[in-house]
Amino acid sequence: MKKILVLNGPNLNLLGTREPAQYGHTTLADVEAMCKETGERLGYEVECFQSNWEGALLDKVHEAGQAFRDGTLLGVVINPGALTHTSIALHDAIKGVGDLPVIEIHISNVHARESFRHHSYVSPAAAGIVVGFGVTGYILAMEGLVRKLQG
Repeated sequence: MKKILVLNGPNLNLLGTREPAQYGHTTLADVEAMCKETGERLGYEVECFQSNWEGALLDKVHEAGQAFRDGTLLGVVINPGALTHTSIALHDAIKGVGDLPVIEIHISNVHARESFRHHSYVSPAAAGIVVGFGVTGYILAMEGLVRKLQG
């Protein structure tokens, strides 16, 4: 069975307690369970990974590129957190692994927030972007990934 990889960047381990007015009360464990249930419904295994370390996320993108080429991975859903606005390395990793389909997701509407959040280094490398739908955005991103690749 092919996999979908769900990556979460810095501070997303604090979901449920960090700025609940902005991000809600749903925890990362809740999000991961929701993603796995969605994957099962869509016919895919889901692997979830969160790190506060940029290099760990880069390594997972590199591994995902190889798994995609091997035919064992459908694609990646990523919430890069603050790395969205700072990480040229994450952009380069996504572009560097070839045709790996990546859907960028943000829980909040980053375009309605502080101006420094309006620019994403990840977006130009992504196949699609979901913003502002809360944690439901993960489901939308996974469904969009599957639909995009099924034609």
